[in-house]
Amino acid sequence: MNPAPDPPPDQSHGSHPARHHAAAHDHAAMGGTRAMALSATLHCLTGCAIGEIAGLMIGTAIGLSTGWTVALAVTLAFAFGYLLSTLPLLRAGLGLGAALSVVLAADTLSIATMEVVDNAVMALIPGAMDAGLVNWVFWVAMMVALSAAFVAAYPVNRHLLARGRGHALTHKYHGAPAASGARRHIPALSTPTLAGAIVAFMLGGLVVSVAAALGDGADTSGSHAFASSRDG
Repeated sequence: MNPAPDPPPDQSHGSHPARHHAAAHDHAAMGGTRAMALSATLHCLTGCAIGEIAGLMIGTAIGLSTGWTVALAVTLAFAFGYLLSTLPLLRAGLGLGAALSVVLAADTLSIATMEVVDNAVMALIPGAMDAGLVNWVFWVAMMVALSAAFVAAYPVNRHLLARGRGHALTHKYHGAPAASGARRHIPALSTPTLAGAIVAFMLGGLVVSVAAALGDGADTSGSHAFASSRDG
């Protein structure tokens, strides 16, 4: 009688390292996509915030209607969003036309999402659209609106990055050699620096608005007290 053949070696233990390596690679890829999505969303938000605030300030200063002020703010939000994404590509050596084509493909959906959500939130907050720049309601509403826009745009950017679109189109230019010649004069503005400046500016606007409101209240109280003393 022939002896029974030996059972095939158990491959399960040998496959564990491969499966573990694949799982670790997938986890690292997901973590990288999340980090890139957060950075891309913050980058777009910075440009949108600059344009929004600039548009509202200009519209208020020259006396535009609410509709035209919103249109100006949205236009400038797209303009500054595209500008902040174009500058690094120009420093990396791309021509203006090529850089713009990459930026239009990378940022348009993200900026559009932010603008829709931002303006919808501003419209829903009572008095936000009609509040002047020296009004705490405007600054609080703007902070809430931009936060909501960030939350809405993050999954959009993550979805695009996972498919090699969106800011993935610009990521390959981030490791370009140092700019030389005239390109070295193109400003390299980091997103955290710009975001910090925007937050500081908005907090400053809020503080000034609250101080103005308190000052108006004190003036009104003083006027009432003076009138009462005269009447007495």
